[in-house]
Amino acid sequence: MKSDIITLLRQRGTYVSGQELCEQFGVSRTAVWKAMEQLKKDGYQIEAVKNRGYLLREDSRGVFGRTEIESRRKSQWIGQTLAFYDQTDSTNVQAKHLAEEGAPDGTVVVADSQSAGRGRRGRTWTSPPGTNLYFTLLLRPKITPDKASMLTLVMALAVAQGIQSTVDAPRTGIQSTVEVPQVGIKWPNDIVIDGRKACGILTELSLSVEQDCIDYLVIGTGINVARQSFPEELQGHAVSLEEIYGAVNRSELLANVLAAFEESYEQFLKAQSLENLRPAYDMLLVNRDRSVRVLDPKGEYDGTARGIQNTGELIVELPDGSVKNVYAGEVSVRGIYGYV
Repeated sequence: MKSDIITLLRQRGTYVSGQELCEQFGVSRTAVWKAMEQLKKDGYQIEAVKNRGYLLREDSRGVFGRTEIESRRKSQWIGQTLAFYDQTDSTNVQAKHLAEEGAPDGTVVVADSQSAGRGRRGRTWTSPPGTNLYFTLLLRPKITPDKASMLTLVMALAVAQGIQSTVDAPRTGIQSTVEVPQVGIKWPNDIVIDGRKACGILTELSLSVEQDCIDYLVIGTGINVARQSFPEELQGHAVSLEEIYGAVNRSELLANVLAAFEESYEQFLKAQSLENLRPAYDMLLVNRDRSVRVLDPKGEYDGTARGIQNTGELIVELPDGSVKNVYAGEVSVRGIYGYV
């Protein structure tokens, strides 16, 4: 009921009588009062005025927790099961624990901070509290293991779209006439804004004892939200959303990302490929029609990126006009992360 009350108060933006809340949720005035007291303990600033009712104040926008996330949910089934931690070692680790315990498809694990956040190739992902958005999505897709890597691109597309829809929405103190950088994707899954990285995505899967069957997979995502001081090795290469767009509500951002993922994921499952998502992904691809350097274990080579295949590989046109599909390895793009 707490999340439903917050949703109603936020939508109204004015006083809502206790009687209306009682009728809306089928509870007593005492139950409403107790819920309000719990919400205040959660950090919400709620005014109670006799003969007028309850008002959710604007300075409640910084609250981050289970109730706030549930009150903003837009997806139909993803995130219906939610685990929230003020601090945990890693949302991926917790999601895998929940998966082993039978957590359902679409479970979302969120943390305010992580003590052992990880990126690709075992890299550390700095995870301070009250700053960024850290979440992991647990999926049980009926696909073969060779298709699992495409889901990283599906999440990248959803994150880019979720960020864009969040920052495009009218927000206090932001002038809509100011032109700001658009969100892009550096293949396969880096979210890039103004030439710097704003998000990391890590997908891990667990195979069933049966061949060619995925028991579950988890997709961990970390988005730099608040203005912050990055470690020295990341300065000039990392950026936060607030630095570019102003303050962003983490719960609203999560809701937009999950809603975008749900829509794209269902299209992916239907096609069993990125066929239906490829045009949208290519539109956001910062590599497209730009010079790239492929750091292949067999040897580096240069070319021009031309988009992705339906199965997620990067299409690279070589100087002689021939084409290669890049399946693995790092790809550097001129002007991105210092590669010139």
